[in-house]
Amino acid sequence: MSKSHQPDKSLIIECQDLAQTFDEGSNRVEVFQHVNIQVHPGERLAIIGASGSGKSTLLYMMGGLDKIKSGKVLIDGQDISHLNAKKLGILRNKTLGFVYQFHHLLPEFTALENVAMPLLIRGDSVSRAEDKATDLLKQVGLEHRLQHKPGELSGGERQRAAIARALVTEPQCLLADEPTGNLDNTNSQQIYDLLIKLNKEMGISLVLVTHDENLAAKMDRVLMLSDGHLKKSFI
Repeated sequence: MSKSHQPDKSLIIECQDLAQTFDEGSNRVEVFQHVNIQVHPGERLAIIGASGSGKSTLLYMMGGLDKIKSGKVLIDGQDISHLNAKKLGILRNKTLGFVYQFHHLLPEFTALENVAMPLLIRGDSVSRAEDKATDLLKQVGLEHRLQHKPGELSGGERQRAAIARALVTEPQCLLADEPTGNLDNTNSQQIYDLLIKLNKEMGISLVLVTHDENLAAKMDRVLMLSDGHLKKSFI
């Protein structure tokens, strides 16, 4: 195992010798080991791998959503294992945005209310939160859907709203887990183009877990998780 080093505060996320195992009865299943990743400001990084390889688990650990059993994750230079739940939540809200394969929008709220929610949780005023949410929804092409609830939106529109919600806090990095896995080809291409457009225009780092090699090929770097190890890919 390599030695831990001093955190590089210029990095958005840094993983040092990260490992994950699961216990199945009396058996211990190793998901991955000795994973080292550095996410730089503004870069686009794809993590690919077969179904069940652990790439989503890795993404959740990078974002502080899954417990770290071995190794370190530093977000904005802070070792998250040293943070309590409240401080970790504040750091995530400030630094990271999350997009999932399924949108996870709250069905009883409008698109505007869903996107404004992270700002309201943070303590922003209703007017400020709604103004920023409106601006983001316009940027993702949903200015005509502000007052529609998720059940009134198409699959592609729901995912666009989820992306706006992830970006409304102005994070430094967007973590996306199979963001087009539940969409048809047309909507998938639109979401691909939107993510890259926002990355370029807003300077936000993008870490994407995907099985789609066409999307991965549009990233700056591609890493493959295979047989428990993370390797550089040249697709």
